[in-house]
Amino acid sequence: MLNTIRNSREAGPCSRAHHRTASGFTLIEMLVVLLIAGILISLVALSPSLNRKSGLNEEAQRLATMLASADDEAQVRSARIAWEPIAGGYRFVQATESGGWAPIRDDLLKPHRWGVDITRVGIEYTGGHGSPTRIVFGEESISVPVTITLSAGDTRLEVISTGIGSFAVRQP
Repeated sequence: MLNTIRNSREAGPCSRAHHRTASGFTLIEMLVVLLIAGILISLVALSPSLNRKSGLNEEAQRLATMLASADDEAQVRSARIAWEPIAGGYRFVQATESGGWAPIRDDLLKPHRWGVDITRVGIEYTGGHGSPTRIVFGEESISVPVTITLSAGDTRLEVISTGIGSFAVRQP
């Protein structure tokens, strides 16, 4: 029995020490994880055109939804509401009684900053009505189809109106 106690004491610290090293990570395992993380980060950093295109698509889809909502809101409020691009984003404004425009600050139509670097925003009505700086929604839906061109570098997308209050995104 004394031999059994002595053997268990001798084996105890060795098995515990072995158990401690088996539960941690080795230096090689940590280096492999860091190498994989570095490769993934470099792939993301080297593909800005993919990120720019997907970001531009998200912004164009959001804008199409917001324009349709503004058109509906103008009809509900029986008021003229306009969309206009501003530096770094866009905003919605409502016609005032004095004939001016006041920014809308409610949750739905509050000013929005672009999520990507939009380098150009163009507005063009079908049939050529000059170069407007805003799109106005009234008590009725827009009667003339309009195209908003969003550019981010060499990537372009268009948000188009069908003339009946719906908007869609397409590539030019």
